[in-house]
Amino acid sequence: MPPDAAQQRWRLLVAYDGAAFRGFAVQPNVPTVAAALRQALGRTARMPDPPVLTCAGRTDAGVHARGQVVHVDLPPVPFDGVGLARALNRQLSPSIVVREATAVPDTFDARHSATGRTYRYLVWNAPAADPLLHPMVWHVRDPLDLRAMGAASDVLLGTHDFRSFCRRKPGTSPELPIMRRVTRAKWSLDEGPELQGMGPGRLLRFEIEANSFCHQMVRSVVGSLVEVGRGQGNAASLLDRLRAVNRHRAADPAPAQGLCLVSVQYG
Repeated sequence: MPPDAAQQRWRLLVAYDGAAFRGFAVQPNVPTVAAALRQALGRTARMPDPPVLTCAGRTDAGVHARGQVVHVDLPPVPFDGVGLARALNRQLSPSIVVREATAVPDTFDARHSATGRTYRYLVWNAPAADPLLHPMVWHVRDPLDLRAMGAASDVLLGTHDFRSFCRRKPGTSPELPIMRRVTRAKWSLDEGPELQGMGPGRLLRFEIEANSFCHQMVRSVVGSLVEVGRGQGNAASLLDRLRAVNRHRAADPAPAQGLCLVSVQYG
C-alpha cells in the first residue's frame, strides 16, 4: 500500500550487533532490532505510534548485520538524511547504527525490490578460543581442510531446492519446494594485519550470495561444510544431501554469532 501523500519514504542502511537482540522482527516481551528502531523513529518523527518497518531480510537471534536495508514511511521531519541518521544514532548506538538514511520514491521496497543478499560467516579454527573474536565467530578446534570445503561450496552454485538446508515455515507442506539461486559461495583465509600476534589459528571466511535465503539456510550450509572440512564428507556427499530435499540426518546449524548480513543488492 502506498504511503499517505504527506509522508516520505526513507531507505535506511543499518548495522547491528545481534547478540543483544532476539532477532530483527518484532516479538512480544523480548528485545529486537525492529522494536528498538521503530521506537527511535517514532520519537524522532513525533509519531503517536511507532511506524511500520520493512527489512530486506529478517535475521535470527544472535545474527549480526552490517548492511541490512530497511524502508519506512515518515511524516515530514526537520532533517536531511545525515541529520535523520544522526538523530537515530544518538538513541541507538552502539548496538544499532544507521549508516545511511536516504529519501526514496514510494515505489522502493526494501524486501521486494532486492535482487540479492550477501552473508558472511566467520570460523576461528584454532586449538583455543580468542576472547576478542569469540562474539562474532564459531570456534572450531578440529583442523579443517579449507580446500575440501571450497570444493564442496561449488555444489551450491545455481538454482536448487534447498529443503535440506532450511527450516520450513509453520503450516507449509513438506512437499513444497524451496527454490533459491546461489550466485557465489566461497571460502577464504582472512590474513589481515589485525590478526597478527593472535597465536596459532586461522580465521576462515565464508561468503554466500543468493537472490534470497530461507530460514537457517546459511547456518545449515556452514554446518555441513565444516563437516566436510573435518573429513566427514566431501563435495559428492554434500550434493547427495542437497538432492535429498529433506533435513533427515542433516548437520546441526552453525552457531548464530558467526553470521552477518553484509549487503543487499538492488537492480
